Amino acid sequence: MSKQKIERISITLPAELVRFADREAKRLGRPRSWVIAEALRRAVEPGRSSAVAAAGDRIREPVVNPYAAVAGELAEVRQRRLRAALALSPGERLLRADELVRLARAVRPHRGRRQIVAFDTFEEFWQWKQAHRAAGAVRT
Repeated sequence: MSKQKIERISITLPAELVRFADREAKRLGRPRSWVIAEALRRAVEPGRSSAVAAAGDRIREPVVNPYAAVAGELAEVRQRRLRAALALSPGERLLRADELVRLARAVRPHRGRRQIVAFDTFEEFWQWKQAHRAAGAVRT
């Protein structure tokens, strides 16, 4: 393994940055110069602008999942619902699904049929349009 050439430099930093570098060095079990060199390496990584790198390294907000507290409870509720639904006969499930559709339409009535039709070529579209135009299904 070849050693990298090392040069000594003298820099002046705000006291707060020096204290931060010392805390990080202690936490990582590394020398202060390694911490500063690592910060410089990250700042000049390909694909990262130095301003973005510097901001990204300064801002460290905790990642908090707002649903973590209720995740177990939600999973339990889902399991109970699934067991209850599976306990029903297929016919009962269909009746409940029909009832749900009826209730949904009562709240938000159906506004006509919408259909998505896709074609691989313009010629296929044109043939479809001519056939439906002749039948009166499509108006231009």
